Amino acid sequence: MSIANSSTSTSLLQQAKDHDPVAWERLAKLYGPLVYQWARQAGLQPDDAADVMQSVFASLSKNLVRFQRRTVEDSFRGWLYVLVRNQIRDFFRTKHKQANAAGGTAALQMIHELAESAASSDSVDGQAEMGQLRRRALQLVQAEFEPRTWIAFWRLVVEGDDAKDIAADMGISAWTVYKAKARILKRLRDEFADLL
Repeated sequence: MSIANSSTSTSLLQQAKDHDPVAWERLAKLYGPLVYQWARQAGLQPDDAADVMQSVFASLSKNLVRFQRRTVEDSFRGWLYVLVRNQIRDFFRTKHKQANAAGGTAALQMIHELAESAASSDSVDGQAEMGQLRRRALQLVQAEFEPRTWIAFWRLVVEGDDAKDIAADMGISAWTVYKAKARILKRLRDEFADLL
């Protein structure tokens, strides 16, 4: 997706920057599983990964206004990864200081093994993460559309069915099928273009 105008009133990122609680909930649903996944991949146990995820969103609430997309390479996912990486490092440092923590060399090794940046969107891991984010974005907007509109969109865009076949099956015009596609894609671009 191209760089989006952050001033778009329907942008989820802009709404979150404006402290909209509904936007924060949607942002957490969209990115929470990815933050948790990164924490687990760093070697954290499920409870610890959940704690790190909570710390990341607390930090995000204070620092989101700092995120700016200046170039195509600047991604929210990449910026968020830096916050996650820092929280994971803080977790290991804190854990290392506790008396019941595992040996220091293991914690230090985990800190050093953290990647400096999120997986490139061209890499297999990056593509998988982006696919997960897109699926969650689709789930977040699905409820906003009538089932018939969603089915027409899904069959055309995801399943690759021919618009004429969809129209015949559903008793609608091919134009209506294309309009369903356009409406849903516009909604996705409006809300998520600056995030995905």
